[in-house]
Amino acid sequence: MINSCFFYSLKGGITILALLDKLYERNDLSKEEIIHVLRNLDDGHKEALFHYAHRTRVKYYGHKVFMRGLIEFSNICRQDCLYCGIRVSNRKVDRYRLTPEEILDCCKEGYQLGYRTFVLQSGEDAWYSEEILIDIIRKIKEMFPNTAITLSIGERNDAVYQKLFEAGADRFLLRHETASKHLYEQLHPTMSFENRINCLLTLKRIGYQVGAGFMVGLPEQTAEDLAEDLLFLKKLQPDMIGIGPFIPHSETPLKDAEGGTVEDTLVMVAFARLLVPDCLLPATTAMGTLHPQGRELALKVGANVVMPNLSPKAVRTKYELYENKICTGDESTQCRHCIEMRIQSVGFQVDMGRGDSLRAIR
Repeated sequence: MINSCFFYSLKGGITILALLDKLYERNDLSKEEIIHVLRNLDDGHKEALFHYAHRTRVKYYGHKVFMRGLIEFSNICRQDCLYCGIRVSNRKVDRYRLTPEEILDCCKEGYQLGYRTFVLQSGEDAWYSEEILIDIIRKIKEMFPNTAITLSIGERNDAVYQKLFEAGADRFLLRHETASKHLYEQLHPTMSFENRINCLLTLKRIGYQVGAGFMVGLPEQTAEDLAEDLLFLKKLQPDMIGIGPFIPHSETPLKDAEGGTVEDTLVMVAFARLLVPDCLLPATTAMGTLHPQGRELALKVGANVVMPNLSPKAVRTKYELYENKICTGDESTQCRHCIEMRIQSVGFQVDMGRGDSLRAIR
């Protein structure tokens, strides 16, 4: 369960259910109120929280679940994040990078399967220069009409972000990982908390549909830290929010740490839906890795995006942020139809369109 060091009570003895009612009706709680809820949720309260989150996603997005085609095009990274399996210090990683032609081949296969959003994700690999990325983006837009491109390539300078946007990139995923400066600095020895936040603000200013998000169950993470994450999202108002459990990797300094749980992650997904009701919210692969129906559970508490893998089978096991990732051996066609059946099994329907956020549409 969520870490707690002491019991916190609010003045006036306001009940948890009253706070959940307030969250549902106003999409807002104070930090003090969020901490109080997180420390005192029982099964009945969770049921109410999940119910409100589900009703909110249906109000804003109906029963649609948007499909994105994920292409993990390089596992080479210059950063050394303590939790990540492809960190630069891990010498046991079988490194790879896809050529621009291979990336376009993945898009071609995805387009034929009906995908209209491609998520290009990698470690922070400097081989993909500004010029190479611009060329890839332009060719995707030329070859595959009416598609959206999401980049998830880490930190670049403001000028590069601007030029990639002008070339045709629509969205940018840059999870903040944790909004607590002290925790961020412990986990990211080669990075700056201030720069991470500034990158998100720059991407938003440029005009991208911006995705942020965080991990649940990090070592030393407290209810206060999670409240800071939620309030940061409330303030940023991102178009997309990615929330997943921390899963320890055996070749990292955190290999012996206790990981996050599906249950705690579901609580955070539901909170995010209620605090930023018009966001796009993925049911992450990490959830499916921890639980056979992890993604379905996330869909039932507010998530409305899934990202099946379009990467070549030969490299899927090499993009190992955490171990035992699901679906690495499936063909793209197989993966596409499997997740569609899973979505339908819990009462939702697949939408293969671009799936822009409501804020972007407005």
